[in-house]
Amino acid sequence: MSDPTRTYLDFERPVAELDAKIEELETLAASNKADVPDVADEISKLRQKSADQLASLYEKLDPWRKTQVARHPERPHFCDYRRLLIEDFEELCGDRRFSEDPAIVGGIGRFHGRSVVVMGHEKGRDTQSRLKHNFGMARPEGYRKAIRLMNMAEKFKMPVLTFVDTAGAYPGVGAEERGQAEAIARSTERCLTLGVPLISVIAGEGGSGGAVALASANSIIMLQHSIYSVISPEGCASILWKDAARARDAAIAMKITAQDLKELKIIDHIVKEPIGGAHRAPDDTVRKIGEKIDSVLSGLEGLRASDLRARRRERFLAIGRLEAADS
Repeated sequence: MSDPTRTYLDFERPVAELDAKIEELETLAASNKADVPDVADEISKLRQKSADQLASLYEKLDPWRKTQVARHPERPHFCDYRRLLIEDFEELCGDRRFSEDPAIVGGIGRFHGRSVVVMGHEKGRDTQSRLKHNFGMARPEGYRKAIRLMNMAEKFKMPVLTFVDTAGAYPGVGAEERGQAEAIARSTERCLTLGVPLISVIAGEGGSGGAVALASANSIIMLQHSIYSVISPEGCASILWKDAARARDAAIAMKITAQDLKELKIIDHIVKEPIGGAHRAPDDTVRKIGEKIDSVLSGLEGLRASDLRARRRERFLAIGRLEAADS
């Protein structure tokens, strides 16, 4: 059966029309009112045509379309990664200074038998949860909570796993009054100085300092159609051209896709998504991410704190470094 609740992106309209026709025929067949004897064959042909159309669209996604896919509301959220990958999860709340920030959820648990600290941005799925989690846009309290959890991880020698999915840090007046920029800088610094392995996953939208504050890791894993940038395409277009409608041009110019970022050595690994994006097979996508985390973490276990810091330092210094020309 086709899924009538699925949210289709603008460029997926041809697929949506085919799926609507399939749903109509399936409804007719189920009610035994179909006069066409070969309705099952017709449904089969339409399904194949829909699958071919979807594969064709996703084979040639430009950066702007990848941005749309990265923002898809049905894409796996932090709660999905926590549910499928982390056993015995115990959430830890509050920054011990001001309040709790639900935009970043974190705690301790077990990943493939290892004790870990895990945290990530949570955008929420419906109106109520989106408001609760502030659409994944953290305030200073969220980043100070992240620092608290990283301090605990280092004290008890537990690896840290972070999952990034945010448009950016919350830009409200209250957040600025409570030191938003300082909190982001301190969280980024703590990532870089951490004496235990730190692995970050760019699961959807990795926007601005709000993402970097959790992603200054030993290794960065990125889903195939996720994005990672210093500013949103709309924000960049507004600054450069005074026109947010030129977001497509900005997305192309900024090189925000996993493929571009891997070439620039900003990320380390790309995990392939199902045809049609992670939202079409979320559980399978989460399990693939888990397998990659396990592989990367195995390569970091046993390293001394000084080695982990040195590797992290060299990794970030290598970004944008030009190789010396052969003499």
